Amino acid sequence: MSMINKEVSDFKVYAFHENDFKFISKEEILGKWSVFFFYPADFTFVCPTELEDLADKYEDFRSVGCEVYAVSTDTHFVHKAWHDTSDRIKKINYPMLADPTHALSRDFEVLIESDGLAERGTFIINPEGKIVAIAKLRGRKRSIEELAERYEQLVEDHENALVCIAHAGCRQDAEYLVSLLNQNKPPREILLVDYEPVTGSHVGPGALALFFNSKRDDVREMDK
Repeated sequence: MSMINKEVSDFKVYAFHENDFKFISKEEILGKWSVFFFYPADFTFVCPTELEDLADKYEDFRSVGCEVYAVSTDTHFVHKAWHDTSDRIKKINYPMLADPTHALSRDFEVLIESDGLAERGTFIINPEGKIVAIAKLRGRKRSIEELAERYEQLVEDHENALVCIAHAGCRQDAEYLVSLLNQNKPPREILLVDYEPVTGSHVGPGALALFFNSKRDDVREMDK
């Protein structure tokens, strides 16, 4: 069933905002436009890139009367810890909502029940508290395909590109990514490696990262 025009359910959650803990409830999103951005977890590679992009555009949102909320299933304490240790996340001035009970993720239908994590999803909510636009990225396969698409968009000189794919116990997914990269604009070389145990324990089982060289200044490592 489509979520367009669905009214957001009542909620009250902890948030980390402006270097402090506070409650955010449904009452606070009424009467203005809002963007809710769901992401899987703090302390991952790709999430800071996306959150930093939102931070860079935050004043543009505020100038048109729109508030931005980032949401993951981490606690507000974890949000603060990430904010304190990451230069990218320190740039964030918008509220980071904590959803350890999964109430928000379940209401917005982005919860991956088996993992207890949220899918990536962006929702625009009108001043009446109703969802009017949705962009969601579903499924592991689609996430891997997005990595390949992003690579094609960001790399200018594919023939001379050097690529490294690192994985944590998901070699089949890594090999699928290799096949995608070789389809349209094959790089000069692809190196496939396993995360060593220490790094693997931090990124978690199933982590898949794509690294590559490019002349573009805005290229960063990407991970799913």
